Amino acid sequence: MEKDKAGETVIGPDGQPLSKKALKKQQKDAEKAAKKAERKSQQTQESQKEEPDCSLGRYGNLPLIQSAEVIDREYLDVKDLGASVADKKVWVRARLQTSRAKGKQCFFVLRQQKYTVQTLACVGDTVSKQMIKFIAGINKESIIDVEGFVRSVDKKIESCSQQDVELHCEQVWVVSSAEPRLPLLIEDASRPETGEDGLATVNQDTRLDNRILDLRTAANQAIFRVEAGVCKFFREYLSSQGFVEVHTPKIISAASEGGANVFRVTYFKSNAYLAQSPQLYKQMCLCADLEKVYTIGAVFRAEDSNTHRHLTEFVGLDMEMTFKFHYHEVVKVIGEMFVNIFKGLRDNFKEEIGVIAKQFPSEPFKFLEPSLILEFPEAVKMLRDNGVEMGDEDDLSTPNEKLLGRLVKAKYDTDFYILDKYPLAVRPFYTMPDPNNPKYSNSYDMFMRGEEILSGAQRVHDPEFLTARAKEHGVGIESIKAYIDAFRYGAPPHAGGGIGLERVTMLYLGLDNVRKTSMFPRDPKRLTP
Repeated sequence: MEKDKAGETVIGPDGQPLSKKALKKQQKDAEKAAKKAERKSQQTQESQKEEPDCSLGRYGNLPLIQSAEVIDREYLDVKDLGASVADKKVWVRARLQTSRAKGKQCFFVLRQQKYTVQTLACVGDTVSKQMIKFIAGINKESIIDVEGFVRSVDKKIESCSQQDVELHCEQVWVVSSAEPRLPLLIEDASRPETGEDGLATVNQDTRLDNRILDLRTAANQAIFRVEAGVCKFFREYLSSQGFVEVHTPKIISAASEGGANVFRVTYFKSNAYLAQSPQLYKQMCLCADLEKVYTIGAVFRAEDSNTHRHLTEFVGLDMEMTFKFHYHEVVKVIGEMFVNIFKGLRDNFKEEIGVIAKQFPSEPFKFLEPSLILEFPEAVKMLRDNGVEMGDEDDLSTPNEKLLGRLVKAKYDTDFYILDKYPLAVRPFYTMPDPNNPKYSNSYDMFMRGEEILSGAQRVHDPEFLTARAKEHGVGIESIKAYIDAFRYGAPPHAGGGIGLERVTMLYLGLDNVRKTSMFPRDPKRLTP
């Protein structure tokens, strides 16, 4: 039985007197607890004594920019940060992609479109601990202004596009803050879809549901620049050949190509249709003596096709021109136009193609100059020689198109070719029959990597012949009266074709789905965003 210093007997939790050993332990524990409480109190007091913030006025949240004033400040693009501006102080406005704070420093990556640069903030004469804490707390994808010195690095920064320099920041201001919880991370959406490294990837529906974020990846930034290049080279080549760009109606009174694959819309007190093609209007332009025309615009197809290459709305690149004696005059122009597009992409978009290939690997696109032209019977023979059973007048199925593409690549080493003289039975009513064989027609398709990207033909330009052909196809004559009448006042022989922009871009880059090349795709199951 032990007594405390006052001589009183000490009773334990169980109601029994404590032993000498137990009493000493209890006293020791109490001393430890007191010391711990004292240390904690001191730390709290010290933390409450804030250190002077040497970075005041160098970081924070900018007020909402409402164009109240003009600030004389020059910004440098991330893509221009390199050895040529080493040791210069610059301002950059970009998105915060990632950040990592450790101790007295914070590394973060700035991204502007498809370019990235590593940035460093380190406690010093102008950067405080409070500033480091602020930077570390900025939400990913926020837009920020950074002022700092461009510094050369000894070892290349492989994770960024700007590999030879980093930015040592002195000011950081949040221009527009992103939500703290993102529906997808840009680094996840930027990974190859194979998932072989075991890291997270993002599925297609999640990408498309959050398309604004998905479009921020480097690959997507590059894809839509390449797609813009397709339009650019299409325009440049045809303009150089004397073509005139025209703009045709998208709301029409009757189905432009017959059939039921049209979207009907209410048009005041009657009905109208969204244009399946600018076909009829291109021809009418030629009858109006424009001679060579092209157009770029939306095309609508009410097809319930949920495939990797079909959309209900896509961008059509269409052209039409007159010729003197043979529609091959037109085929030649179209073939040369495609070669011009392919060369333009190859020579001017190397960087973008390389960025895309990192996430979506594919074989480089191959083409011949001049373009390879095969006749339909020759293609049928190639397929039959490889075990395909099909009739002389059968259209090509999708599997047979792809097989033919592989056979052509193996034999001619080209990913692009023209297939001429299609069976008349599988072409629209306005297609000119082959004068030497009525089973075939003066029509052609063009293919990239075994998939069709252009359908074209010589058009029937005689009104009586056109009327007869329309009746054979069950097209109501009254519904296309204005079209037929356009040929009653003297119509030149002509031909042309229509191209799907998204499909061309997809196949040139070797991508697996047209939704990757449609900025906001529309298909039977998707109408948003």
